[in-house]
Amino acid sequence: MNTSASNLIDQPWIPVAWVKGQSGPPEVGLRDLFVHARDIRTLLVPEAPAHSALLRLLYSLTARITALDEAGPGSWGDRREQVREQGLPQQSIDLPHGRKAGIEGYFGQWSHRFDLFDGDRPWLQDPRLPDQCDRNNTAGVHKLVMSRAAGNNHSWFEHWSHDNPVPLDLSQSALALLTWHYWGDPGGLSRRAVGQVRSHYAKASPLRAALSYHPQCDNLLLTLLAGLTPPDGGVSRHTDLCPWEREDLPDPLKPMPEPQGPCSRLTACSQHALCLIPAPDGEHTADAYITWAYDAERIRPEDDYLIWDITKEGKTSPRLARSSRSLWRDIDALLLKQLDDAHPVQPKVMDHAFDVSEYLRVRALGFEQDASQAANHEYVDSVTPVLLSRVEEDAPSSERPVRQLRELGELFGHRLEQATKEAWLKYTDDKKNDPGAWLDAVAARYWPSAEDEFWSRFRQLTRSDSAMDTGFDFEAACRAFGRHALDAYEAVTDCVTRTPRGAKAVTKAKSVILAALKDPHKAMQQPVTKSAAKKS
Repeated sequence: MNTSASNLIDQPWIPVAWVKGQSGPPEVGLRDLFVHARDIRTLLVPEAPAHSALLRLLYSLTARITALDEAGPGSWGDRREQVREQGLPQQSIDLPHGRKAGIEGYFGQWSHRFDLFDGDRPWLQDPRLPDQCDRNNTAGVHKLVMSRAAGNNHSWFEHWSHDNPVPLDLSQSALALLTWHYWGDPGGLSRRAVGQVRSHYAKASPLRAALSYHPQCDNLLLTLLAGLTPPDGGVSRHTDLCPWEREDLPDPLKPMPEPQGPCSRLTACSQHALCLIPAPDGEHTADAYITWAYDAERIRPEDDYLIWDITKEGKTSPRLARSSRSLWRDIDALLLKQLDDAHPVQPKVMDHAFDVSEYLRVRALGFEQDASQAANHEYVDSVTPVLLSRVEEDAPSSERPVRQLRELGELFGHRLEQATKEAWLKYTDDKKNDPGAWLDAVAARYWPSAEDEFWSRFRQLTRSDSAMDTGFDFEAACRAFGRHALDAYEAVTDCVTRTPRGAKAVTKAKSVILAALKDPHKAMQQPVTKSAAKKS
């Protein structure tokens, strides 16, 4: 056991909740987390981007500990099933070429690389930065913690003073470090000089502004196993390296090394270099350097936990995090296979998660950010109810009730927005008069009620493989979503119907919703106007 006050293997820093009937400390180190994974219900990380980043780290460690980081020997799925039944191997397991698996074996081999303040190779940091950056122009702990106000940015949760910065404890430091590696800002940071290159500009982190989807089961062991994806046959643990496993530090003047498999994709694609400055007690972070990691073109790797939308040009882009968008609106992209080149590509992890548990939830974790500027807005953290296996993949797309449910909800949400905007413009007779107040009000009423409607009908669907009738009533669902849209519309616009001008404007625009109720199939085929879809 490493006794260093900043070693992440044995020092407690990961907040957890225990399974009912089990008890333990509120925070654990990496070793105890894996030893007691079956007794831990879930992680209790309040910041969504830090939670998502930590899960990616734990996926890679799970793969190493179980030797599921390579496709063979034998069936990868059978080996994962064996771990599900028997638990994570605790004792050291010898692998070829001196590598070790098992909790004790892996952490014993790499314990010297998991120290947050190690003088030679601090975990996930570049110790060269104090010599390559201006020591008088460090980032400070407020910049390191994205939820704190830095510079002219607004405060999120508490007010902080630059004159009296509060040092970070071990947990805050490690989670802030992870957040920067996955969600960090582009643009100007600390100036770094390497050879003839002097620059302060950093590229955006790989998950910048994206929404990440993670299977969630009844305990952490199942959650981590459900989050694994099988490596390709050619992946080798000797080349698919995590940053702490590399013998040398990366060359910042060369391109980022191409990921060679799931472990390097999960942990080694950061565009930022950081170095934490410890406080005198060796347990807190007093300051930090944050700057660019690679001077070459940014590489955005494949990611098994994102929904990839298809642009008109055929390019893929990750679905962005939007705090105003409910998770159920992505449910068909999570559960249904891609139908054609126009439909989104589901996260690869969903192809394999249900093999671990037929009863799992999906947790969406993200950070609503400006993708190209250093502007952070809001965390996104939501979870579905239990999803009882996936919808039958062989059913024709027109009969898939999950997709139709989602499409009906979206249809009336868009029609509601369009009708509200038209009513406002007809009432005010001023195209420059922003209808934002009404749009926000109808959205606040409609989308929560539509979400309840979706999940209520979703739970009633028949899931028997042999059942021809799923129990889905399209017409009844259409009327229900339409009623929610009309209720929201009438509640918001009622204030102007007491005048002839207002009543005429509201009644005429209401036909936009009524038309969709009359012929929903035709309405689904008609494209929503650009203005109507803008805020959806």
